[in-house]
Amino acid sequence: MKLSKYFLPTLKELPKDAEVMSHRLMLRAGMIRQASSGIYIWLPLGHAVLKKIEHIIREEQTNAGAIELLMPTIQSADIWKKSGRYDDYGAEMLRMKDRHNRDILYGPTNEEQITDISSHYFKSYKTLPKILFHIQWKFRDEVRPRFGVMRCKEFLMKDSYSFDVTEEDGKESYNKMFLSYLKTFQRMGLKAVPMQAESGPIGGNLSHEFIILANTGESKVYVDKRMLELNIPESIDYEKDSKGTVESWTKYYAVTEDMYDEKSFEKNVDEENRLVMRGIEVGHVFYFGDKYTKPFNANVQDKDGTISPIQSGSYGIGVSRLVAAVIEASHDEKGIIWPESVSPFDTALINLNPKNDELVNICDNLYNKMLSSQTVLYDDTSNSVGEKLTRMDLIGIPKQIILGNKSVENKTLEIKDRRSGETVIENIDKFLEHLNNDKPS
Repeated sequence: MKLSKYFLPTLKELPKDAEVMSHRLMLRAGMIRQASSGIYIWLPLGHAVLKKIEHIIREEQTNAGAIELLMPTIQSADIWKKSGRYDDYGAEMLRMKDRHNRDILYGPTNEEQITDISSHYFKSYKTLPKILFHIQWKFRDEVRPRFGVMRCKEFLMKDSYSFDVTEEDGKESYNKMFLSYLKTFQRMGLKAVPMQAESGPIGGNLSHEFIILANTGESKVYVDKRMLELNIPESIDYEKDSKGTVESWTKYYAVTEDMYDEKSFEKNVDEENRLVMRGIEVGHVFYFGDKYTKPFNANVQDKDGTISPIQSGSYGIGVSRLVAAVIEASHDEKGIIWPESVSPFDTALINLNPKNDELVNICDNLYNKMLSSQTVLYDDTSNSVGEKLTRMDLIGIPKQIILGNKSVENKTLEIKDRRSGETVIENIDKFLEHLNNDKPS
């Protein structure tokens, strides 16, 4: 995409009302614009990152055996009354009436909707197990929206729901989703630590939050530092490795503030390994058995003919919140530093002097050839050199290809790594040769 034709409304001034770095940088980089309190417009650059994150999440859910569907944003109040949560959920739920005076709501979550589906379609053990997921916008009327898209009213979520015949099978589904989350966040360049957590209004008796450690986090977390050394292999089998992976990631002490016990922390973690800081929640997994299936009469017949409530679980990832979390984890004084996997463009191409016709021809040729193997933001504008370089550092594209007047004379270009700041001078013909070799076959 040529920058002269793109929509990138960057800001030079630091936004006054933005409290955390991700909010400041998202506004300055032209990623979002506030529409009203806690509600944001996702501008092209922000939307591109959002779709990249969504793509990774969708891939890993599919790899774990989950099947995608799409549920509506507006739900009938009847199903919430059936579960008993309609009155209990509180003021965060946006309640409305349709023209026929029926109670409806803008869904803050989807346990009731998906359980109603399961009650109609899953009658025999032969239809289970199943994990269904969707990626959909939600609304919670936060009393005090803050931190930009980190705590807002309208947000994009991925929700998965597992359905199993037995509790043992349900725990297997829980482990698969647990592993899927570890893989998902690792692909985004994030270290997400699973921590024992309260279930809150979702309910259930087994729950973990996935937390990104950051000083701007909402609450304190208490962690054994050895957790931070763990990683997931690229090649892993969901059927064979889920249980062992969960065991290895839950053997160390890691809890949210609600679950913290000082004596337990001191007993289970040596002093040198104790870490107390703040964290950003990016995912939450719950196993709640028959909490929802019982009131919905969502029953299944097992091999012996016994009819029992389906065992279920719920697994959420804050898709839009992850954009801010990545920025909190990856930025410097110049701006955002995107991990390659979620960057809005693979490469930035910068023409420092668009008045030089020969240089324009070189850059145009490079741009057209690069497009066959990658996404490119090509700065062909007439802005000053300083403005061009500052803007590209602000928006954080991992690799910058920079050409100026010397490129015409020397037939070279400069390759800059946004994260390290290191630059390499390369012959243009050699660069084109590498491009040809990197083309997908």
